[in-house]
Order: sequence, then structure tokens, then C-alpha cells
Amino acid sequence: MSLCESCIAGVRHEGTPEGEIKEIGGIRSYVTTPKGDYAKDKVLLFLPDVFGIDLDNGKLLADTFAEAGYPVIVPDLFKGDPIPSDALGSPSFDFMAWLGKHQPAETIPMIESVIAVLKAQGVTKIAALGFCYGARPAFDLAFENKLDIVLVNHPSLLKVPEDLETYLAKSKAPLFINSCETDQQYPIESQAKGDEILGGGKFAPGYERAYWPGMVHGFTIRGDASKPEVKEAMDGAFKAAVAFLKKYY
Repeated sequence: MSLCESCIAGVRHEGTPEGEIKEIGGIRSYVTTPKGDYAKDKVLLFLPDVFGIDLDNGKLLADTFAEAGYPVIVPDLFKGDPIPSDALGSPSFDFMAWLGKHQPAETIPMIESVIAVLKAQGVTKIAALGFCYGARPAFDLAFENKLDIVLVNHPSLLKVPEDLETYLAKSKAPLFINSCETDQQYPIESQAKGDEILGGGKFAPGYERAYWPGMVHGFTIRGDASKPEVKEAMDGAFKAAVAFLKKYY
């Protein structure tokens, strides 16, 4: 099991996160909420990439989804041991040794603990938004119908076509995928296979995929926003995800 070089490449985003760190179901989590009124019975679970909640990029993007009207929770999937922020773009970091300590299947109980607390608090609908690594547990939870809607950006660690066929057979959660041109983890061929299996109305709950030419795996959360074409794609991917949420959530 491996990820691509782009999984730890990218740019550190500037800004001050507006949420706070809380314990939810024993899991350290970043929590950010809309400033105005919002539906208290819905939550967006932001399942991060390998940098977890310690690199501000994810927290800042979570804030943006909160500004769109969704309370957002970003659970620490790595028990305080994400890939260090200073390893961003470092070719010398031993990624495979780190991954060996953090298999995606181990994150499922943590996410389920958060979900249990949310449901006890009256939350009735839970969306998951998975980035890279975070897409794998989103799919696994969708297979068990523990999520009401799933969105993934440049997903990693999926088995194609098996996971797409399983999603079709088992899940009832509408699925949205932000994909891009250069992506070792979810390449053009896999994107086409996903459309073949789930598209054209075959997946009744709802399936959509957005494609961003010229972009590289990780662009939505670690892209270089100083480049106009990347900034445009990042903004477009965010707007496409929000449009899907509004349509199905």
C-alpha cells in the first residue's frame, strides 16, 4: 500500500483558524461553526489528509465550509501523530514507515466514536468530506451506511473497480468526487471507471464528478493559491462540493 509523492507535496496556506480544538468521543477534533443560524441536526465530518489537524491548511478550509453554513468537525485520525508540518514537500520523509503506523482501517472506530456522540446530541444527518487519505474511511463508512452523503477530493487508497462496485451495491449515500488531471492514486482511468459504474443514473441516490484539468493530486487542500489557475480550480472545487451538499443534504 503506498501513496504518491503528491500526497505530501504542496504549499502551506496562510491565515488564522477560527475554530477550536475539542474532545469529541475521546477524539481530539477541530470544530468550526457558521457565525449565523444553521441547522443543528446536520454535521459535516471533514476527514483530513495525512497532515491531519496540525497543518493549518485543513482547518482553514474547514472554516470555509463553515462559512457556507455547515458545522464542521475535523477529527484527529492520527492520535497526535500526523505527518509533521515541516515534512510538507520533503522528499526525505519516510512516508511508508509513517503509513505503516496509521492504516486507514484503524481510523474507523475513532470516526464512529465521534458519530455516536453527535447522534446522542441530536444530529440526524452526517456528511463526510474526505481528502486524499480521508477518502478511504469515508468509503468504508458509506459501505455500512453510517453516512448520509459522501464527498471526496482526489481520493487515495481506493481499489478500482472493486470499491466503486461495492459502493454501488451497498451504499445509499450520494457520492461526489473532485478529481484532477495528474493523480497517481485516482488516475484518469479510474475516474472513467467510476463514471462507468456509478454514472448515467446507475447509482440511484446520486453521483457526480468534477474534473480539474492541469491540477495535481492534493490541489484542493495544498494547492499554491498564488497561481491564478490553481486558485481558480481550488475555488471551483469548493463551490462544486457546496453545490452538491445543497442538492443532496
